[in-house]
Amino acid sequence: MSIRLYVGNLPKESVDRQALHAVFEEFGEEVSTKVIKDRKTGKCRGFAFVTVPTDEMADQVIEKHNGQAFMDTTLKIEKALPREKAKGEKEGSTPTPSPTTKRTASTNKKRQTTTTTASSSSGSVQPDPRWADDLARLKEMLTAQATNT
Repeated sequence: MSIRLYVGNLPKESVDRQALHAVFEEFGEEVSTKVIKDRKTGKCRGFAFVTVPTDEMADQVIEKHNGQAFMDTTLKIEKALPREKAKGEKEGSTPTPSPTTKRTASTNKKRQTTTTTASSSSGSVQPDPRWADDLARLKEMLTAQATNT
């Protein structure tokens, strides 16, 4: 089973795959590197991933290169966290990238939140706790205004 390592704190201007791979080539041919680049500019986004074949080798890479100087910066290397699966994505399926996935998910979450707060099991509508104080002040102002007229 291969282990992915996160390599952070890379310089953003001039890092390419070959330069990064040269740092890890002592661990053998089975080590692969991937520099994450900005789509628009093509420049490094400041991090990369290194894939090694075993957990022991991953620990060796971290021990040897974490904190090492690379192109005037100090590398930060740690085991990469697994990707979180998108809502509705099945185990073992490959995700299809979509530029609107995040926006749609956050929009749906907002809709769900407002729907669930509006429909309460007791029949009365409860205010959103984030706005409860402001709502109470407004109600006081309305009752004061109604008694003054």
